[in-house]
Amino acid sequence: MLENLPVLLSEEEVQKRIAEVAAEIDKDFVGEDIVVISILKGAIFFTVDLVKKMKTPIELEVMQVSSYVGTETTGNLLVKKDLDRDIAGRNVLIVEDIIDTGTTLSYLKEYLLSKNPKSLKIAVLADKAERRKVDVKLDYTCFVIPDKFVVGYGFDVDEKGRNIPYVGYIED
Repeated sequence: MLENLPVLLSEEEVQKRIAEVAAEIDKDFVGEDIVVISILKGAIFFTVDLVKKMKTPIELEVMQVSSYVGTETTGNLLVKKDLDRDIAGRNVLIVEDIIDTGTTLSYLKEYLLSKNPKSLKIAVLADKAERRKVDVKLDYTCFVIPDKFVVGYGFDVDEKGRNIPYVGYIED
């Protein structure tokens, strides 16, 4: 099923755009440092490539969160893995693989804002804007993508396919 997926974003396109976003972040944080929070599991690939291209000093954190049980939102943020350090007074960058409805990211943003960071920005690899139900301001977006089920470069089907080096999709 995951062999020969139609390509939505080639490996080269992904890497080129990540380099551009890294440069934008560096420009916005000249003379500052950032706590980069990678949202497990899907954002790991994006996070690694992004921070390797950044010149801004970073500290790396990971979180695992959900606001869904199955396909239904619970209305609450479930923090499965929280931060290991205090972010009060720090510049924070949430790095997420994809945003669709915006529900989970909205809850996560409010949760992190309650910890009093100096600033809080969001970088996403893929934005399924047409699926948005909750308005969330994104500071750095690599790609706006159509409403397709994407696989590769961190995106998975039942935990498989994350290591495909491009972003493909499963045809309906």
